[in-house]
Amino acid sequence: MAKIKVKTPLVELDGDEMTRIIWAMIKQKLILPFLDVDLKYFDLGVRKRDESDDRITTESAHAIQQYGVGVKCATITPDAERVTEYTLKKAWPSPNGQIRSILDGTVFRKPILVKNITPAVRSWKKPIILGRHAYGDLYRSVEMMVDQPGKVEIVYTPDTGRERRLLLHDFKGPGVVMGIHNLETSIRSFARACITYALSEKTDLWFSVKDTISKTYHAYFKDIFAVETQARRADFEKAGIGYRYMLIDDAAAQAMKHEGGFLWALSNYDGDVFSDVVASGFGSLGMMTSVLVSPDGKFEFEAAHGTVRRHYYEHIKGHPTSTNSVASIFAWTGGIRKRGELDATPEVTAFGEKIEKAVIGCIEAGIVTKDLVPLMDPRPAGHQSTEGFIDAVAATLKTLM
Repeated sequence: MAKIKVKTPLVELDGDEMTRIIWAMIKQKLILPFLDVDLKYFDLGVRKRDESDDRITTESAHAIQQYGVGVKCATITPDAERVTEYTLKKAWPSPNGQIRSILDGTVFRKPILVKNITPAVRSWKKPIILGRHAYGDLYRSVEMMVDQPGKVEIVYTPDTGRERRLLLHDFKGPGVVMGIHNLETSIRSFARACITYALSEKTDLWFSVKDTISKTYHAYFKDIFAVETQARRADFEKAGIGYRYMLIDDAAAQAMKHEGGFLWALSNYDGDVFSDVVASGFGSLGMMTSVLVSPDGKFEFEAAHGTVRRHYYEHIKGHPTSTNSVASIFAWTGGIRKRGELDATPEVTAFGEKIEKAVIGCIEAGIVTKDLVPLMDPRPAGHQSTEGFIDAVAATLKTLM
């Protein structure tokens, strides 16, 4: 069988630990046997980032800007323990955070639903899509330890005009401080991206922060969303959808009782937290798609979970593992489908859809990794190994080609 030709290169960002092992299996068993594709490869494994003083992360983001679509494996964001473990020069920042900042994108995450996994939250019947602002907040913060009494101030020195100072805290003893920021242009791009996505999905849009406490920072987000949604009011009415603003705690409570079927726009940190809550509530972090969308229409697809460190340690000892590869597979299929859509090559898009159909078919037939077994009804008698599940998907895929 002739391979399907992909017109434009696809940017591939490799990663770390168990997901790196899975990533290679997916590429060798599900992608390269069927696609003739030019992969622009960047190794974002933590050691390669360290060797390049992290230049490779910036280069990979610029490649996505150039070619339009990237697929990314999960990566390590090193803390002090990881710096020692991998003998790194320093604790390099999150590669995801850097790529988000360069692309000025919004992250959309959506659960993958299958018939035989019932969500843990009984009311959830439809997907809850998370739209996460991809700039600023905790992920672009500066921090400092305070080791003795003294005043910490926020100082704003404008290019023209008088300096302004605001007392953060008058310390009487040791403590810690953090400064965060955001940009009007980024917040507005975030609002517009969420509106566009909600209209394309024909789903209600929620937005929530804590403006009753953060009367300037969070209120700034709220006000921009209000302006941008009002400007598209006619489009919302035509699509038959609505916009709601709620305080973050109210939205969280409402979401637990809702049937789903809405897009929940959240700030960077809130989006990080609630993405995991929603993913777990629908079944598993391994059953969640994630795509970063830039304002100018660039796309980066990735798994919504980490590097599965514990399974990696078992793997390098030679012990069998049963690691869920679904989110990593869907990172590849999302990129392939979008590449086909942008290139106007429907056969490429159809191939990505066939892989997804093969994955869902396997799960609904009870062919799953160990983590999904307790979630399923009826419960399978056994489970597949990491490689065994991917092999089963490959076998099913061949029947669809």
